[in-house]
Amino acid sequence: MTTDLRGLTPAPPEPEHLPYPDADVLDALSLLEPAERRSLQAVREHLHDVVRPRSIDYWNREDFPFELLPGLAERGLGEVELGTASRLYRGLVYAEASRADVSISALIGIHNELIVGTLNELGSPEQKERWLPRLRTFEALGAFALTEPDHGSDIAGGLETTARREGSEWVISGRKRWIGLGTIADFALVWARDVADGRIKAFLVETDRPGYRAQKIPHKIGLRIIPNADIELEEVRIPAGNLLPGAEDFSSANRLLRSSRAWVGWQAVGVQLAAFDVAREYSLQRRQFGRPLAGFQLIQQPLSEILGNAQASLGMMVLVARLQQEGRMEMLHAAMGKATGTRLVRESVAKARGILGGNGVTSEYHAAKIFGDAEIMYTYEGTYEINSLIVGRAVTGVSAFR
Repeated sequence: MTTDLRGLTPAPPEPEHLPYPDADVLDALSLLEPAERRSLQAVREHLHDVVRPRSIDYWNREDFPFELLPGLAERGLGEVELGTASRLYRGLVYAEASRADVSISALIGIHNELIVGTLNELGSPEQKERWLPRLRTFEALGAFALTEPDHGSDIAGGLETTARREGSEWVISGRKRWIGLGTIADFALVWARDVADGRIKAFLVETDRPGYRAQKIPHKIGLRIIPNADIELEEVRIPAGNLLPGAEDFSSANRLLRSSRAWVGWQAVGVQLAAFDVAREYSLQRRQFGRPLAGFQLIQQPLSEILGNAQASLGMMVLVARLQQEGRMEMLHAAMGKATGTRLVRESVAKARGILGGNGVTSEYHAAKIFGDAEIMYTYEGTYEINSLIVGRAVTGVSAFR
């Protein structure tokens, strides 16, 4: 599948018999059942042919692509966590989404892991009936509101947003920061500390309720398509039934964060494959000194290293998916996948950007866009350092947290 790197004019055809056109050099797709392979191929084609070329303009404008949601829904990307598909298939879907655009993959991943997954696992029958049908088709969007202005890595002990029960209502007050889709979501899943018992619980807060205010955080260097928000909750009143019955302490949030960190590991696979795609395509199209860049040793070596990093990340995540499928995945595994994958991403996208030379610093050639997006991945869903310390604690039995 050839893509014009600038998204402006038809790209020249790929050379005949381009080896490994999908960069699946270790044949990971053979691990899927035939039906899942066909489904993944259809998803990949839509993401590559439709989403990837359109993403540049939205990324540059920091605008959300509502027009792309129906196409994503048609391919089941709003209900990945509700089906019976294998964990490997789900992971590869998330990787292919990242390969097309990291912001779109963040939408798909957060929507499935932290919104649909949370309601399906922890919500009441009434909450599920009201929201899941619309969520699975992207007719409704949710925001996962956990992080606060003064509490990120230490959110478990430092969370300040409060909830108090008054008769048949809960009253929510506090602030949240870096909340994806906070300005456009239909509701937010707000984590707040119950003043009565001190426990952290989750509440479904419709965003049109009085006292809910969200302001977009501008000028990000990456994930520019996703509108992250600062949220203020000023005495927001919600019905008592908006408490998620299965989320009555922080351990519920921790289980969700474990899954979302594994998802970022899959993002790391897809971003590195995207970096390889862009760098290889460019090196075959761009001619210097009378021949394609791809014919130079200084180009072939970083191409090999990018692909090697991608396949190493993929191999790790395949094993994580096996543990997840068997119900044996722990925070150690998710944190290792997230930390290692995003560390390798930094190296891979820098090499890809370098292969494009001067054209690697402008987003129209994709490499700069991928470079900026990768830097966000290194920090969100638990910083690289925090995830590394989670692994260190697991393998030494000694906590470095204070």
